[in-house]
Amino acid sequence: MARAFPLNKLRNFGIVAHVDAGKTTTSERVLFYTGMSHKIGEVHDGATVTDWMEQERERGITITAAAISCNWTKTMVEDRTNTDLMHTFNIIDTPGHIDFTAEVKRSMRVLDGAVVVFDGAAGVEPQTETNWGYADEANVPRLCFINKMDKLGADFDASIKSIHDRLSPKAVRIQLPIGRENDLSGVVDLITMKAYRFGGEMGMQVTEEEIPENLKAEADKWRAELIEKVVEHDDVLMEAFLEGNEPSLEDLKKTLRKAVIANEIFPILTGSALKNIGVQLVLDAVVDYLPSPLDLPPVEGTDPKNEETITRDPSDEAPFAALAFKLQDDKFVGQLAFFRVYSGTVKAGTYILNSSTGNKERVGRIVRLMADKREEVDEVYAGEIAAMVGLKEVKTSHTLCDLDKPIILEQITFPEPVVAVRVEPKTKNDQEKMGTALKRLSDEDPTFKVSTDEETLETIIAGMGELHLDILVDRMKREFGVEANIGQPQVAYRETIQREAEAEHKYIKQSGGRGQYGHVKIRIKPLEPLGEDETVAKNVTRDEHFEFVNNIKGGVIPGEYIPAVMKGAKEAMGRGFVAGYKMEDVSVELFDGSYHDVDSSEIAFKLAGINAFKEAAAKASPVILEPIMKVEVRTPEEYMGDINGSISSKRGQVEGTEEMGGKTIVHAKVPLSELFGYTNTLRSMTQGRASMTMEFDHYEVVPPNVAEDIKKARGVKND
Repeated sequence: MARAFPLNKLRNFGIVAHVDAGKTTTSERVLFYTGMSHKIGEVHDGATVTDWMEQERERGITITAAAISCNWTKTMVEDRTNTDLMHTFNIIDTPGHIDFTAEVKRSMRVLDGAVVVFDGAAGVEPQTETNWGYADEANVPRLCFINKMDKLGADFDASIKSIHDRLSPKAVRIQLPIGRENDLSGVVDLITMKAYRFGGEMGMQVTEEEIPENLKAEADKWRAELIEKVVEHDDVLMEAFLEGNEPSLEDLKKTLRKAVIANEIFPILTGSALKNIGVQLVLDAVVDYLPSPLDLPPVEGTDPKNEETITRDPSDEAPFAALAFKLQDDKFVGQLAFFRVYSGTVKAGTYILNSSTGNKERVGRIVRLMADKREEVDEVYAGEIAAMVGLKEVKTSHTLCDLDKPIILEQITFPEPVVAVRVEPKTKNDQEKMGTALKRLSDEDPTFKVSTDEETLETIIAGMGELHLDILVDRMKREFGVEANIGQPQVAYRETIQREAEAEHKYIKQSGGRGQYGHVKIRIKPLEPLGEDETVAKNVTRDEHFEFVNNIKGGVIPGEYIPAVMKGAKEAMGRGFVAGYKMEDVSVELFDGSYHDVDSSEIAFKLAGINAFKEAAAKASPVILEPIMKVEVRTPEEYMGDINGSISSKRGQVEGTEEMGGKTIVHAKVPLSELFGYTNTLRSMTQGRASMTMEFDHYEVVPPNVAEDIKKARGVKND
């Protein structure tokens, strides 16, 4: 089966935003205008295509990233049936709520571009900042769409100022709204210098006209700024511009495209998805300015045999390489593994290598995605996004590749959970089903962790927030039929050390016959982050929160026992020292010890490692860490005093305020343990007129009095 469309006509992009910025409403318009749905589903009616889960429709929020494939021909093209002028889109509509941030992070890793949607009355909101940061990390080119310009309090200039202040000064307007709030009637395009109106059914009829007289001076002003910013990226155009020559429309678009792909300019468009104004022009901008897979450098990975860097070109002829970025349970076909093909092609029924595990896998079936519907295909090509059925051991972030040309692509890293609850099955029957349900859900969601309390043997589930865990428990009930009792939300505290310390431990056990002997000397210290150009030495094993340095000289401990010492140190860190919470950010150096020819064993060295670590931790100023949340409260001015007071009473710090959309925005950092139930407190304090959003920011050492309370609650007695 031949490729249905050329690679340069493909656009893989995501739609991202803060919760309630109108992202799903925008996605629904995209589906309607591209002919993928015959009517527009509205969030408030619970009838959207991309929000297809029951929980999404009930709550009016996006929980899981939905993937859609569709085609688009640019708006002002007369012959819209001409397939040579058509572009193919793979779109991922991502969640806006901070609790489902993993969905955005993993989507950014496999997308070539993004459309960032803003609420015209709110400007930049917290989750927009987080999403923008993920896009920066993944080097993803972006378009900005200032939506909801029909909303009371919408302010185009203030929204742009907040983008410049909080995201990037490289954002440049390429459109202006015609009117605002109830008077919004169209947009002015500063590139073509034309006005566009949207009439007929659902804004389907787009008409081009002259710019209204009252907007001409403003359009001239902002076009001059746009041209100035664009010509900076082309020496020939810059020279001509300085001589008083304006670039042609073709040169302007070509150079703007080059700057957008290089992340040097982020074009700003505007409109109202709900009022069907401006969405088609956003799709035109995706075609004009966001990259195809051919516009981006070849993907880099490592050769599993020698760990050398290798690349794969975005070509059907190159060896197959893909990244599995999401798993999803499907009640009809079983587990779907969503994947992005970076090079080569893959056919249903063939064998591929999962280079992350080293195992061969058979591709059962391949499906293209239309939110909750599937279209079965025989083969997918370079640049495409699809899903495989039938893979046995695949996990999120695994690399799938050609059997004879292995490569491991860079893994996706996910934030650690900050909230935990105890979960208990209601009946024996539920107990059997709960294990399966929790495994499936944790396979799907890398920010959802399941563990067992060693003392009480209770099951503990941890996630990114109360809503996250609430949805997962609801899914357990609906999808797996598991009834469970849930405990109160608990904060996921961590522990660490504050200074360097050494310890020596000899584990000796004689019990008639063969004994046990393991002797180690270790040094522990706080783990420093790697410098930009710093690499890990050969004698160092390192992950994000732990480092093990093997400095054994002259074989005083045989090589086969050293991994057991590392395992012991990691196990001791997992149990914690102060209050039994997992310890992080520790470097452990094994520098001396001894062994016995007969009595030494792996278990003896592991136990020596555990005990030596405990003794060293006691001397290294161990402390408890708590998650600190970045909090944003939007409130009418008159409640400012009460809100500042309540934040201070919760051990929080107000870091600043700003005005936006007729409200005052308070920026603060507050410990998570103080924020349970705060939304209700805020509502009653402000007669329901204030709202709050929060997201994880960092871990911080808890004050001594709070540490004592935590230890008491955990049943830890003071030494």
